[in-house]
Amino acid sequence: MNIQQLEYIVAVDNHRHFVQAAEHCNVTQPTLSMMIKKLEDELAVKIFDRTKQPIVPTSIGRKIIDQAKTILQEAGRMNEIAKHFNGDLSGELRIGIIPTIAPYLLPHLVQPFIEAYPDIRLHVSEMITERITSELKLGNLDVGVVASVSGESSLQEIPLYKERFYAYVSENTGLYNKQYILPGDIEPNELWLLEEGHCFRTQIQRLCELSRNSQFGNSFNYRSGSIETLMRMVDRNGGITILPELAIAELPEDRKKYVRNFKYPEPAREVCLVVNREQMKTRLIEALKTGIMEYVPQVVFEGSKEMRVL
Repeated sequence: MNIQQLEYIVAVDNHRHFVQAAEHCNVTQPTLSMMIKKLEDELAVKIFDRTKQPIVPTSIGRKIIDQAKTILQEAGRMNEIAKHFNGDLSGELRIGIIPTIAPYLLPHLVQPFIEAYPDIRLHVSEMITERITSELKLGNLDVGVVASVSGESSLQEIPLYKERFYAYVSENTGLYNKQYILPGDIEPNELWLLEEGHCFRTQIQRLCELSRNSQFGNSFNYRSGSIETLMRMVDRNGGITILPELAIAELPEDRKKYVRNFKYPEPAREVCLVVNREQMKTRLIEALKTGIMEYVPQVVFEGSKEMRVL
């Protein structure tokens, strides 16, 4: 029995497919299958039921895979302890980031981070919060950049910053002539929202006290995963959408005239890193936190105590 065999059975459990697991582990499928068969022979049990598609663990296999995960976590922790002792900042950091943060943070973060930490290899995937939490629990990600995920007992949040919400309004709405607006001023049938599954959509529904069954629009129903697309819909078709604070910094001056503040207390979201409580890359995650905090404009931190976090 060796660490490599344990990595293989965990990969098959995650992917439920031998070929995909082999690709994930960068080995050939026959090699992976042979190593797993040797482990099964040594333990005198069948770890996977190969008669089913997708492949599933046997009842005893489930227990062995869970134990394998524990062993791999502890083995990884030994490496982390040694790196911490040696002051080593190297290795792979797998990051998941939600789409309403990624376009406004990543372009400014990546190059300075690579220059500051040349021995850290970043692997970044854009995905919604639910997928990030799932991948963290499976061990496929090391850290997520999300809005708060309170209630996930197996995950730990590391606060970064609070980010105000702003309204982006068309000239043909009544809100255009207001300096400050209230959530109650927003008409649901004028509001462009992200598609279901985005936590930002849920926060906006909470802000405007909209139910899941609220009717948006009259003859046209549109689902988007992009804030930039929603702004363009406002530009061309009228209405209103809601923007996070970092998106405002990206707007050209001629589009900032469509931005309106909410009245005090300003609605906001709390952006944080989220990690599995069993994670082993503390120093790399701390480096990521430092890189993010160095980029975020000081204006984001000003007045944060007066914000109403959704």
